Amino acid sequence: MKRETQNILLILLGGALIKIAVNGDYLRYVKPAQQPWIIAGGAVMVLLGAVAVVRDLLAARAKTSEEPDHDHDGHSHSARPAWLLLVPVLAVFLVAPPALGADSVIRTEARVPASAAAANAAAFPPLPAGNVVPLAVNEFVSRAGWDAAGTLDHRTVSLTGFVVHTGGGTLLARLVISCCAADAFPVTVRLRGGEADHLASDTWIRVTGQVVPGTATKNNSYTPDFTLASITTIPAPQDPYEY
Repeated sequence: MKRETQNILLILLGGALIKIAVNGDYLRYVKPAQQPWIIAGGAVMVLLGAVAVVRDLLAARAKTSEEPDHDHDGHSHSARPAWLLLVPVLAVFLVAPPALGADSVIRTEARVPASAAAANAAAFPPLPAGNVVPLAVNEFVSRAGWDAAGTLDHRTVSLTGFVVHTGGGTLLARLVISCCAADAFPVTVRLRGGEADHLASDTWIRVTGQVVPGTATKNNSYTPDFTLASITTIPAPQDPYEY
């Protein structure tokens, strides 16, 4: 690869990192705490690429005589593969890939968060007072699968997630990440009532309802049944993951 292509590729890649960090698209791939590192890494790449471009321009102007272009004769075909490397970088710069969704849930077995095992050693705290208690899906699944005290029983809760159609049923799902999208795993809730069956996969919804006690087991990958009281479609959140 020629130096010019290397430098342009470095600048574009660094610019793409800064772009997704500033507009929030980075949340499709990593946790919020990673934003400063993405900005810093992108800035360093842009700076290095710019310095290299300036250095090459100054070196070219300093030449007092032309040198034979050894790469021109018989080697012009090598430039095309090098420039093709810019295509995926430009794709990220112009159109960021979407966050993980229903396809990832179908391909990856759902499970209860590892933190639930530690929480099981001690009693889950009671849910706060209120007619409807908002909960993260991973906390809801953890309580449904591991809480012997039954703190969810007969309590109406609110959950937010996206629709997944699989196995003849409809799930509400969220993806949980520890660091980045590469380690994501799904937590799922089976919706009872049929109101979500007509919604397209990956549609984001907010539901209220109650757990069906005893339905989250190891045999069903800790996927509790949820009796729907209400369902509302909502825009996809900028931060689609739970932690």
